[in-house]
Amino acid sequence: MVAYMKTTIEIAEALFDESARTATSRGMTLQTFVEVALRRALEAERQPRQPFRLRKHPCRGNGLQPGLAEGNWTTIQERAYEA
Repeated sequence: MVAYMKTTIEIAEALFDESARTATSRGMTLQTFVEVALRRALEAERQPRQPFRLRKHPCRGNGLQPGLAEGNWTTIQERAYEA
């Protein structure tokens, strides 16, 4: 048997309204909808997070264009935005 706690929370009116509409459209009570949402949020927190890995995106070409190998940042910006 599940024990329930009666509690009061304050949430933004817009969030409450959207939650109530969504619960109704799914044939759920607001209480059930909030419980499901909280369970999903807690489960997501328990999942181990993978560290961010930047994928490699190799470019085709022959390296830097002539004059840019020793160019300064201003020169590189100017060349990047040339029409």
